[in-house]
Amino acid sequence: MLNFFFFILIFIGSLHAGNNVQKPYVVILGIAQDGGLPHTDCQKRCCKKFWGKAKKEKVSCIGIVDPRKKQSWIIDATLDFPEQYQIITQVHDTKLKGIFLTHAHVGHYTGLLHLGREVMGAKNIPVFAMPRMKRFLESNGPWDQLVNLQNINIMEIQKNTEVKLSDFLFIKPILVPHRDEYSETVGYQIIGANKNLLFIPDIDKWEKWDQDIILKIKHVDFALLDGTFYSEEELPNRDMTEIPHPFIIESLDLFSNLNTPNRNKIFFIHLNHSNPAIVNNSAAANLIRSKRFNVAREGTIFPL
Repeated sequence: MLNFFFFILIFIGSLHAGNNVQKPYVVILGIAQDGGLPHTDCQKRCCKKFWGKAKKEKVSCIGIVDPRKKQSWIIDATLDFPEQYQIITQVHDTKLKGIFLTHAHVGHYTGLLHLGREVMGAKNIPVFAMPRMKRFLESNGPWDQLVNLQNINIMEIQKNTEVKLSDFLFIKPILVPHRDEYSETVGYQIIGANKNLLFIPDIDKWEKWDQDIILKIKHVDFALLDGTFYSEEELPNRDMTEIPHPFIIESLDLFSNLNTPNRNKIFFIHLNHSNPAIVNNSAAANLIRSKRFNVAREGTIFPL
């Protein structure tokens, strides 16, 4: 039996070879925490080698593609929106039909500025947002200008209520606990005809959630989960209670009773620049793989 990674490689290969792949899929457009890699003003080893180089890691974002209709949607408008827009529209040969927002932290919505008259001058791009997120955009500049000039059309969504994207393709927002200064925070479940994917890039500790992440993992085919920090040693000068993401090492322990097929579903995403697992083949990334979990990488495709 082909293992999961071999299957993904075959799928990607057939897509790039132009073999007319027709099934919807999700593609990873970025894996880094809000500030990306390299991180502004970071002169430590984790970022120093990237300054002045073409190679970098884009901010956490995924695209949903329906190749049959040549349509796509992205989750979150990041600081890397120009490149991610180019990839989803040109590389994947689609028209962007909408943007779904998770919450109002800097790396997840500020890319909307590129839709304004100073850049794209877009016309009524649907932006799907929860009620508080919608009010925040409508009530604060410069976001309200995007609304007033009809660069964007904000579509209010509700928790646990599916939105139909196209035939046999749906998305559902799932409320999660996080630092909600300006808006709610949601993850999303993306539901295709054959498979479904859970995307939770930002959440506070798993035990703060009123839902069971173990059960969620068991009931989806792929799970892209918050991997912001590997451990609490990464930021010795910060009070980690102020940014209470689940450490990857905590998640590995929590998920340790899952069998191999369920472990293989999990991909850690939204990695901080300080997270050693953001570097492919690092000791941290290899440890995660040795335990049969995965680190998300840009370009990986998940068939739906």
